[in-house]
Amino acid sequence: MNRAKKLIDDFQFFDSWEERYEYIIDMGKVLPPMNDALKTDATKVQGCMSQVWLTASYDGDIVLFQADSDAIIVKGLIGVLMRLFNGATKQEILATNINETFKSLGLDTNLAGSRRNGLASMVKKIKQYASI
Repeated sequence: MNRAKKLIDDFQFFDSWEERYEYIIDMGKVLPPMNDALKTDATKVQGCMSQVWLTASYDGDIVLFQADSDAIIVKGLIGVLMRLFNGATKQEILATNINETFKSLGLDTNLAGSRRNGLASMVKKIKQYASI
């Protein structure tokens, strides 16, 4: 997926993980706001320590996501996922090897275990939406 390559290239621009964390946080800051009416138990992602809401709509085979969190770093991780998946086709989403992408980004070793688990829960929900 070209999206993953572009994101990996963007991450390699930064020399330290401190800079990459800032970049992740900045991605969260530019997310479009999610309507509070969409923040329901049905859209809440289970398995995240922070509150995370994720919903999808469809334009043919294209999946459009909306997501939000009450935690700034998690919101940034949502930004990473939106760069990878928002506006992609169902097939692209399902074909993405997310573990390889996270490894290339360094997220597999530079995030706390609880954040990695929450990220995995968000990806699981994204792939569920792509399976509809």
